[in-house]
Amino acid sequence: MKVISTNIGARRTVTWKFKKFTTGIFKEPSTEGIQLGYEDVQKDVVHDRKYHGGVDKACYIYSLNHYPYWQKKYPKLEWQNGMLGENLTVRGFDEKHVSIGDIFKIGTAVVQVSEARQPCSTLNMRFGSSKMIKDFIAFGHCGAYVRVLQEGRIMPDDKMILEAGAQERLTLHELFHLLYNKNADEELIQKALLHPDLGEACRANVKKFHRL
Repeated sequence: MKVISTNIGARRTVTWKFKKFTTGIFKEPSTEGIQLGYEDVQKDVVHDRKYHGGVDKACYIYSLNHYPYWQKKYPKLEWQNGMLGENLTVRGFDEKHVSIGDIFKIGTAVVQVSEARQPCSTLNMRFGSSKMIKDFIAFGHCGAYVRVLQEGRIMPDDKMILEAGAQERLTLHELFHLLYNKNADEELIQKALLHPDLGEACRANVKKFHRL
């Protein structure tokens, strides 16, 4: 896997459905790279820390491989890397082969996969469509939030190298399925709830969705 773009968001106020919102989801590619801290990407705006940033959501990764799908679905947008709000646009990232707890070295940073992205209304606003959340869930490719085990700098063209696989295999694809499928396998649900490396907010959402 390879980092194609490092992306930073500035604070922006936009009008959506006749209301004004302040957000940091509008990311711009930065040739200077990004510096990962333990709770966020330095100089990247995180407006609502109740749902973004923090130890389990320090940085968001999304795959460049999924961009053609979205470009075809939303052709009128001005496309660039960072469109999904990701700090790292990575080629070759596949949610079916990346698990909660996997540890990667990227640049001089070391990160651990902690959560699947659960879309909120800000994504609708970014794409100018009330359907984007439903489209995102239906597509099933969620990207990954990571916790930072070692602070460091990441530059475009850096490789994303697996340092250690998770002891308990729960792929991002499986986890995302649990978050939005009422008929999910009971054994898999319990596996997620007991997973030692799953972010606590995501664990709570699995439990809430399945009314456990």
